[in-house]
Amino acid sequence: MTLSNLILLCSLPQLSPSFISISFFPSLCLWVSFSSDQSCRRPKLPAIFFKCYLYIYLISFFFFCLLSFGWMIVGVNSTMNHRPSELGRPTSTKRKLRDLLLQRDNRACADCGAPDPKWASANIGVFICLKCCGVHRSLGTHISKVLSVTLDEWSDEEIDSMIEVGGNSAANSIYEAYIPEGFSKPKPDASHEERMKFIRAKYELQEFLKPSLRIVSMPNGKSSLQPSFSRKLMDTFRSSSTQKTEGMIEFIGLVKVKVVKGTNLAVRDMLSSDPYVVLTLGHQTVQTAVVKSNLNPVWNEDLMLSVPQRYGPIKLSVFDHDTFSADDIMGEAEIDIQPLITSATAFGDAGMFANMQIGKWLKSHDNALIEDSIINIVDGKVKQEVMLKLQNVESGELELELEWLVLDQ
Repeated sequence: MTLSNLILLCSLPQLSPSFISISFFPSLCLWVSFSSDQSCRRPKLPAIFFKCYLYIYLISFFFFCLLSFGWMIVGVNSTMNHRPSELGRPTSTKRKLRDLLLQRDNRACADCGAPDPKWASANIGVFICLKCCGVHRSLGTHISKVLSVTLDEWSDEEIDSMIEVGGNSAANSIYEAYIPEGFSKPKPDASHEERMKFIRAKYELQEFLKPSLRIVSMPNGKSSLQPSFSRKLMDTFRSSSTQKTEGMIEFIGLVKVKVVKGTNLAVRDMLSSDPYVVLTLGHQTVQTAVVKSNLNPVWNEDLMLSVPQRYGPIKLSVFDHDTFSADDIMGEAEIDIQPLITSATAFGDAGMFANMQIGKWLKSHDNALIEDSIINIVDGKVKQEVMLKLQNVESGELELELEWLVLDQ
């Protein structure tokens, strides 16, 4: 038997019937012919004949493998092209939900802090873990409509409701605004009874809300979001004035931070970075979207933070998003909001004044300002332009715009 026959026999299980019929049977006939030649003691065929046949076989085998690989690529591309209709929903809609889940504050359960939550309460607007999910279901859909982030089908209205609430930090700033001092939330390893007690108090009884914000939600057997539970609370929260309550957290206003753009940011990947900005004030954390492969990103994205009575500076950090490892730091800075709040409070209703300068945050050696930051009244709004040089990094600047919002605005 020739070498080509041996190679062919070893590869038979992986070849198609058509290829076998083309390559094996002529080879088999040739071998039978050669055997009969030997039995009849006829002269042997020239060796060059078998070498040529082997080369022809190997070439045909190579093209067969190449053709098979091509069909495999076509199949993969065909599958990828059909993914936009995954679960009967547009990819862009599913992507919105995935992007919201990737926010730093949404990577932990809103109720117990367990990492990597895979469930959500669509009408409250929070991401929760499997253990807390069971308690939420027991409350009824009129209070908490639980959906799987990956397994359930979401409507556009449900996803828009989650986005409007703003994530776990925004929801908790309202639902947990008046937690008494010394009261602790359940931990990831808490018992079912501990979770049940806290979650019922938080959402059903609304014990940690300011009394004037409490909304009575009666069972009606419906699971629609018209309007959602948390959206009603957010609207009420923004139109209410605060009253002093000892031992509770209360807010004096809101700061809207517009992250405009970054300039000459640090390289953290091969030749570029995938930057995003994180803002932290107290227990609140918000972040921008990730801009792919750009050292001069433009966000023009508004982020909202509630300002408590006892507030400190806003901590700003820039990170490089990594898929398979921890995100790399690309610089940080602090934003002193006291000049903004003091100026806005001194002038009261900004709508009564023409456009004018009302304050200034001065550049100094102990802050990250590139230049003095001017506070103006612009079209009845108190705004502040801020240019920051990122600290603890080789390069990078950020341009921001702050706006002060009173709670009845």
